[in-house]
Amino acid sequence: MRPIGVNTWVWTSPLRDAQAREVLDRVAALGFDAVELPLEQPGDLTVAATRAALEETGLRAYVVGAMAPGRDLVEADASTVAATQDYLRACIDLAHGIGAPAVCGPFYAATGRVWRMSPAQRESAYAQWRDNLAPVVEHAAAADVRIGIEPLNRYETSLVNTVDQALEGLSGLLGTHLGLALDTYHLGIEERDSADAIRRAGEHLVHVQVCGNDRGAPGGDQTDWVALLRALDEVGYAGPLDIESFTADNDTIATAASIWRPLAPTQDALAADGLAFLRSLTGGDDL
Repeated sequence: MRPIGVNTWVWTSPLRDAQAREVLDRVAALGFDAVELPLEQPGDLTVAATRAALEETGLRAYVVGAMAPGRDLVEADASTVAATQDYLRACIDLAHGIGAPAVCGPFYAATGRVWRMSPAQRESAYAQWRDNLAPVVEHAAAADVRIGIEPLNRYETSLVNTVDQALEGLSGLLGTHLGLALDTYHLGIEERDSADAIRRAGEHLVHVQVCGNDRGAPGGDQTDWVALLRALDEVGYAGPLDIESFTADNDTIATAASIWRPLAPTQDALAADGLAFLRSLTGGDDL
């Protein structure tokens, strides 16, 4: 059975040491195998406290980063780039310290930052991206942690919306410690065929996030989940399916993710319903 996880953004933001044990207990009690831990600011989660919570709950950990305003590797001044690199190194260090194999996110520009580019300007932006990401990849290699770059939809970035753009932008840098992290929500907006996009990512696929096309629980929505799972099997992806959704009760995260209404009767129900649906798929029924 493919492991199923959930991002703690379903319940709270930011996640800090003081809340981590309670939230991870909830995740484990619901029956998940894994948990996505967002590190919004360095120091929010410490290795010692997080490792202890993971050991007590038995959950597998994955780390995700948040590209808040001012975190940019493209078309930014040197101090901004350096601070962004330091933040990404902090994410990698947390992952290494807690035994998480991957750190994933849209590691190129602040989420919500959009601008028009000519083909030449895009080529230049991608070159900057590779140059500024390369030292972070070196840090990941030293820590034996994989980085997964996540394409976002057109409303959240103008730089990397599709798998093809990510492959183009990272050409020459992709490898053992750098690949792609795909989110079914963004695939559903930007790709003509989500399953084919997974196939194009192929061996470079590091991590997969899932949710319904409305950002709620996967299942009972417009997504062709059987086709997605088949594509994942075809490319040999053995990692988790992690539910990424968000609470509408936190002003910052609700605005960042455009969550303007509840997506389920309760956040626990969102997680539990999504888990039950994914279990029905990954258990091998009707695939």
